[in-house]
Amino acid sequence: MGEGDCGNGKVIIVREFNCGDSLEVQRIFREGMMEMIPDTAFRGLCHHPESQLLYGLLCFLCFLTTRSLMITCCMPALILCARYYCSKRVVHECMEHALSSDMGDIDKHYMKSPDTRFWVAVLGEHVVGMVAAHIHRGGGIELLRMSVDQRYRRRGIAMVLGRRVLQFARQRAHFMSASCVVLGTTSYTPAAHQLYRSLGFRCVGVTEGYSMTGTGRSLLQRAFYRVRHHHYQLDINTN
Repeated sequence: MGEGDCGNGKVIIVREFNCGDSLEVQRIFREGMMEMIPDTAFRGLCHHPESQLLYGLLCFLCFLTTRSLMITCCMPALILCARYYCSKRVVHECMEHALSSDMGDIDKHYMKSPDTRFWVAVLGEHVVGMVAAHIHRGGGIELLRMSVDQRYRRRGIAMVLGRRVLQFARQRAHFMSASCVVLGTTSYTPAAHQLYRSLGFRCVGVTEGYSMTGTGRSLLQRAFYRVRHHHYQLDINTN
């Protein structure tokens, strides 16, 4: 169990997941996933000049084909609608895949082995956040499924959750050959990347055109859904 002060006299308690937390955890997970739709559809566009070039070319071809300024001026709106539609479809596919696997039975996937664990953050009587850890066969420990209830953000909850994973990693490192904690994110929100850096992670690579687990890659998705996957790593100090 871990604790943290959220700055208003209330203490954040981080404890292991129990089955009674399932509904609240899945709600927070769904809401967090839904935030990815506008993040990838709109904010993400600013980070992909190749997509901007493609859409500019589509607008130019539209003008050459129709010779209509009115229709051409409508193209950016249509492109943004297509990006939103594709982002929504991909995120829903990814969410359904997660809910049919680990997020559908957290107790089975995370609480039965000493190499996996799932924690929730509790503020007062409310579950306000979650995070999981999974040890890979190669020895790396992955931080995953971190999410905080939208109503309780900017109170240091994610930081406390992240530190709990690092504590778990250092404890397990004594019993195995694990030397680092890793995580991956497709978030374009600066606050998310600042959090990881504050925890001590460093970005060790970026995958362009990343395909999310449980999703397909149709031609429409290739044209209007493109994300950048950041790989973060923190070396474990067991001293």
